[in-house]
Amino acid sequence: MENTVAKKLESLVKLQSIDSELDELIKVRGALPEEVMDLEDEIAGYQTRVEKQNQELADLEEAINSNRSAIKDAEKLIKKYEEQQMNVRNNREYDAISKEIELQQLEIQILEKRIKEAYEKIDIKKDEIGQTEETLSERGKDLDSKKGELDVITQESEDDEKKLLKDRDKAVKNVEERLFKSYEKVRNNMRNGLAVVSVKRGACGGCFNIVPPQKQAEIREKKKIIVCEHCGRILADVEDEIVEEVQPKRRTKRTVKK
Repeated sequence: MENTVAKKLESLVKLQSIDSELDELIKVRGALPEEVMDLEDEIAGYQTRVEKQNQELADLEEAINSNRSAIKDAEKLIKKYEEQQMNVRNNREYDAISKEIELQQLEIQILEKRIKEAYEKIDIKKDEIGQTEETLSERGKDLDSKKGELDVITQESEDDEKKLLKDRDKAVKNVEERLFKSYEKVRNNMRNGLAVVSVKRGACGGCFNIVPPQKQAEIREKKKIIVCEHCGRILADVEDEIVEEVQPKRRTKRTVKK
């Protein structure tokens, strides 16, 4: 049983060592991956905004064409009513047709006003699109720059990362499934990624809380998997503190003057 538990702990320690090296490689990249993702999201937002603004611009131009078409229809009606006025039989019919002509003339004025307002909105919208596209271009340059930096760093560590990932796959196979799930759960909950630690100077190597002497003795025996009662990390070993012996200073005999 001792050998079985010892081997399990050895496999976990090896896996933790590989994962810690991978963490260091990722740490070198710093915040670049997050910055790249944030810029990509921001750019996608600006692209959506430009698409929406262009659609609004197209809607305004369509409204102008529609209003122009309505003006032509109103002008045709006015011409028709004017022709009818020439053939009226009494003042009542004349006044009725005159009223229709006035209504169409008023409609034309309203439509012309709408066209003028639409052109003003188009000018504003074009300025908005220009500003958004300028910002989009700047963010695109920032993204290219950040991606370039990240690619350089990634390429420098690519071979090491591939080797470590390959080693990790082998190491995972040596850890039983239940233990591996527990390891992953603890590791994901820890900011520093440490799920397997040793007891150093009488304290947990992860959270630095004191581990009682009796518990340390059990960890040394390696008869069972023991976790820290404070942080839940697996305690794989106890590192004994090396105490250097201090050589006592030799006392020199004092001579007494007579």
